[in-house]
Amino acid sequence: MPTHDILVAGCGIYGVTAALELHARGHRVAVIDPGPIPHPLAASTDISKAIRAEYGGDEEYTILMEEARPGWLAWNEEFGETLYHEWGITMFTKGEMQPGGYEYESYQLCKRRGHPIERLNADEIRRRFPAWNADLYTDGYFSAHAGWAASGRVVEVLAEKARRVGVGLYAGQTADRLLRDGDRITGVQTREGETFHAGTVVVAMGTWSWLLAPELRSVFKSVGMPVVHLKPANPSLFSPPLFTGWAADVARSGWYGFPYHPQAQVVKVGFHGPGPELHPERDERVVTDEDIRRLRAFLAETFPALADAPVVYTRRCLYCDTFDEHFWIDRHPTLAGLVVAAGGSGHGFKFGPIFGGLIANAVEGKEDGRLRKFRWREAPAGARGQEASRFHG
Repeated sequence: MPTHDILVAGCGIYGVTAALELHARGHRVAVIDPGPIPHPLAASTDISKAIRAEYGGDEEYTILMEEARPGWLAWNEEFGETLYHEWGITMFTKGEMQPGGYEYESYQLCKRRGHPIERLNADEIRRRFPAWNADLYTDGYFSAHAGWAASGRVVEVLAEKARRVGVGLYAGQTADRLLRDGDRITGVQTREGETFHAGTVVVAMGTWSWLLAPELRSVFKSVGMPVVHLKPANPSLFSPPLFTGWAADVARSGWYGFPYHPQAQVVKVGFHGPGPELHPERDERVVTDEDIRRLRAFLAETFPALADAPVVYTRRCLYCDTFDEHFWIDRHPTLAGLVVAAGGSGHGFKFGPIFGGLIANAVEGKEDGRLRKFRWREAPAGARGQEASRFHG
C-alpha cells in the first residue's frame, strides 16, 4: 500500500469527519475500517441519535453544541436531504425541577444563552404532549433548537463524500497492530494481511480502540446499553407536534428516546446509564428479558399508550466510555505519530460537524482551547462519570 500522510483507523463519526477535514487541509489521507460502512456494530450506526445542547451546568459542551448546530443545518443543504430533523426535544421531570438537577441547570444555562426554550407545567404538558403521563411528569421544558439525526445515514453520506473528494477508503481492513520504529508509530498491520504506512495514525475505532492501543484499557471500557424499537398503535400520538425527542427525568431514570420515525415506522427508546461491561468482539450484544421488563415498567408509568407496543427490533449499543465520560482527542504522550480520537461515552455523535476540526487540530498540534477537556489524562482513584444527563445509579 502507498504511504499516506495520515491513516485513520475507523470510519465512524470521529474517523470520517477527521478524514474529510484533514484532506481539506491538504494532507494525503486514507481510512481503514472492517466494513461495511457504516459498520453495523458501531455506536454511530442506528436510525437516530439525539441532537441537544443540554448539559446541565457544563457550559463548555453547550457552547460546543452551539458551534455544531449550524454544521448540521449545513449538511442538510449540502447533501440535499434531511439528515438532521430539528423537531425539538422535551425534558420533563417527576415533580418540580430543582437547583442542581440536570433539567433545572440545563434550562437555566440555555435560557441565559438565548436558546428558544419554554418551561411547561403539568397542564401544558398534558395539552401539548398528550402521550406523556402529566400526573407524574409535572415540570420541564421544550427546547426548539434540538432534534435527532439519521446517524447511520450521516456516516454513509460522509463516507461517500470522502471517496468522491479523494480520501483513500479501504473497507474490509481491520486494524490489528500498530507498526513502530522505536518511539514512533509508522502505520498499521491489518488482520487481513495488508500493511498501511503513514506519518500519523489516528485511532478512531470507538469501542474497539483499546484493542489496537492497549494502554487505553486503563481509561476506556466498553459498556452495553439496550436500545428498543417499538410499533405504536397510534403513530400520530407519537409524532410531531404532539411528540418530539425526549428525556424522562433522565439523570435519575436513564430513559430517553425519539418520536415516531417516518421511514422505520417505530418509536425508539434507549437507556443512558450503567450497563454491563462487554468485550467488543468476544461477547454477545443482546438485549435481555430483564431489559425489556424494565422498559415495560417505565413505559407503563410514562407513556401508557406505548406500554404494550410490540417490540420490532432490539440492539445493545456498545459505548466507548472514558473514566470521566469526556471525549478523548489528543496525541499520544510518548509515541510520536499516534493520535487517539474516541471515547464518545454515549453522547458524542451530536458534535459530528465540529469533530473533524477538533481532531485535525490535535493531529497538526494546533492550539485549541476546546481540546483541553479531551486531553490525554490519567484516571484518578474513585473517578466517576461526569456527563450530566447520564443516570449513574
